[in-house]
Amino acid sequence: MTTAVKRLILVVDDDQLLLEFLGEVLRHAGYEVALASSAEEALRQIAVREPDLALLDIHMPGMSGLDLAKRLHTDTTVPFMFLSGSGDSDSGKQAAAYGAVGYVVKPVDEARLMPAFEAGLARADEIRQLRRTELNLNSALAAGRETSLAVGLLMGKFQTDRNTAFEVLRDHARSSRRKINEIANQLLAAEETLNSLHGAFIVRHKAK
Repeated sequence: MTTAVKRLILVVDDDQLLLEFLGEVLRHAGYEVALASSAEEALRQIAVREPDLALLDIHMPGMSGLDLAKRLHTDTTVPFMFLSGSGDSDSGKQAAAYGAVGYVVKPVDEARLMPAFEAGLARADEIRQLRRTELNLNSALAAGRETSLAVGLLMGKFQTDRNTAFEVLRDHARSSRRKINEIANQLLAAEETLNSLHGAFIVRHKAK
């Protein structure tokens, strides 16, 4: 029986008591937890292993949580949430501006933390999937004109967006264990045949 790999959460806060409390709550909820008491220590840990989500205190001595968020956004793919005091009225706006997937106000209690945290983790998963889809789409489109044309064909036929059209094409290729460009060529050939038949029907109707 395969044991599911626990999601790794990195908590960064200079308040040691709060750091330990958050770590205990998240471990109890079934997550693997890494703790860092400074932004610099967090960066060292991330260099070794990127977490699934980072929970960052905004106000820390030295490099702040906002500065750390900039580094994460620029240099890594690590999604993050912010922790801040309830009196910091601008922090919510700052969190959104920096690309945070969530925001938790101190003082923190377990009943408020976990719903906000799980919502943030779900949002982080959505963003990661979108990035993965975009990368797959860009690489596929760059690989061949046929794939690009087939994606466009599916978009028109089924009134869908580019990402969805590509994912359907890719999944069909995987399920049939064929290359995506082979499926694309098959679609384009079928469309060409249908267009030819459509023209033949028009000619016959006009001849009657």
